[in-house]
Amino acid sequence: MLIEEPKTKIDRIRQQLYIVIYGTNTKAGKLFDIFLLIFILLSVLAVMLESVKEIDDNYHSILLSAEWFFTILFSIEYILRIFSTKKPWKYIFSFYGIIDLLAILPMYLSFFITGSNLLTSVRALRLLRLFRVLKLANFVGEATNLKSALKASRPKIIVFLFTVLIIAMVVGTLMFLIEGPEAGFTSIPRGIYWTVVTLTTVGFGDIYPITPFGQFLAMFVMITGYGIIAVPTGIVSAEFAKQKSANKEDKSTKSKTVCPVCDESGHKPDAQFCFNCGEKIKI
Repeated sequence: MLIEEPKTKIDRIRQQLYIVIYGTNTKAGKLFDIFLLIFILLSVLAVMLESVKEIDDNYHSILLSAEWFFTILFSIEYILRIFSTKKPWKYIFSFYGIIDLLAILPMYLSFFITGSNLLTSVRALRLLRLFRVLKLANFVGEATNLKSALKASRPKIIVFLFTVLIIAMVVGTLMFLIEGPEAGFTSIPRGIYWTVVTLTTVGFGDIYPITPFGQFLAMFVMITGYGIIAVPTGIVSAEFAKQKSANKEDKSTKSKTVCPVCDESGHKPDAQFCFNCGEKIKI
């Protein structure tokens, strides 16, 4: 690993903190991630227990003390992350930087905003920090592929949805004419509502056909509903497979160099810095 020699004691401390906090290939870095994982899970558990009225009434002071303990702990970690990185503003405005800030901000805001369930909900976002600890960020690429597949499938899905909408309007109108107000179909929109509920296989059961012809039409809608559920899945799956194939071809052109600090791979052949942590890498 090509790392510049620290010029001062502060630089040396900053470099050591960076390796521990951001690196995962050292014993200290792995231990840091393990403790961070435990504290995140415990803090989220405390937030969940606080939302249970019976538990909060009996153990409110304990839960509050635990929440302040986790908040101070995460605040120290947040400050150390800013201190140890060479580009603090890049970290602060990054996805993980914002999540880290949201993990500690609610308790400080509680001095000004009291009795808000929103603050409790925001504290539960600490669970997103597990993406960093468990290296789940590697799976973000899969989410990107899915997003691209959905975007590529958009024209086909729009046509499909319009077809479903037309079917719902036609069947809803027929049900209104066949069943009438006696069966709960008091209007065409009410019939369309029943058709959509039936097509999606939800079936609330608040209204249902009572005439033989209406029940026959309902059978047609139910069977059609299973096919309708499968169609968009097939469209997106086909596009997703194309995205996966394209990504494999793209990865085959990339270098197999692994960053010694964050263990990230897949760098371009001419890359001089790690695209994940920014450290210099050997080419």
